[in-house]
Amino acid sequence: MRALSVGRYTARLADDPNDLAQAMALRAQVFRPGQNGASDGDAYDAACAHMVIHDAVSGDLVCSYRVMQLAGAGDLGASYAAQFYDLSRLAGFGGPLLELGRFCVKPGCGDGDILRLAWAALARLVDQTGVTMLFGCSSFDGTQGAVHDAAWAQLRAHHLAPDRWRPQRIAPHIYDFARVLADTPVDTRAALRAMPPLLRTYLAMGGWVSDHAVIDPDLNTLHVFTAVEIAHIPAARAAALRAIAPQGHDFRANPAAQR
Repeated sequence: MRALSVGRYTARLADDPNDLAQAMALRAQVFRPGQNGASDGDAYDAACAHMVIHDAVSGDLVCSYRVMQLAGAGDLGASYAAQFYDLSRLAGFGGPLLELGRFCVKPGCGDGDILRLAWAALARLVDQTGVTMLFGCSSFDGTQGAVHDAAWAQLRAHHLAPDRWRPQRIAPHIYDFARVLADTPVDTRAALRAMPPLLRTYLAMGGWVSDHAVIDPDLNTLHVFTAVEIAHIPAARAAALRAIAPQGHDFRANPAAQR
């Protein structure tokens, strides 16, 4: 399978058990730190394709994520996010969807080329599959909502989902930031410092979030449903990603990579 490259890094879809084992190990390191021998695999992995990004110099896996393609909004019940959010308002959204999950970067690897390549590879998948919405769960560390109030205030003020698409509440434990912080002033600089890089990238592409965060004690996180309507991505941002991942590059060349 052809790989997409930026700088010293290469991205491709996992196509053998060793690729998946490395991705699972990285996920455990990032999402389950201190849990020696813990596995981060779950029932959704078999329904997903897995992107792996390697350092071509050292050979190390530095980033991975999984994607689940859904033929339409009627299939949203099969998504990972549907465990935590009532997505019934999205039933009228047209076109295929792509769920992004378990996005992780190896601790200590702060090279911006990694994220640029990860999103360029994702853009290539979006173009190949014709999806109209990219969505997932964006996670914050810990389970205490107030710790991240600067970020929540910014999200409440500027990035809530349109009412017609807004996810509703089904999780037993949530942080209702849209209500709790209704009168809280926004400090944009502090908010951006508090937001995880994945969420900042979603927002830069015109993304929106749920009005509440779900508390996930299993992963020791809080997360918000996050989505980007492909048609609303700023043209300059889309062009920059496509310049890295030209139209002729096809990640689907190897059928074994399609999980």
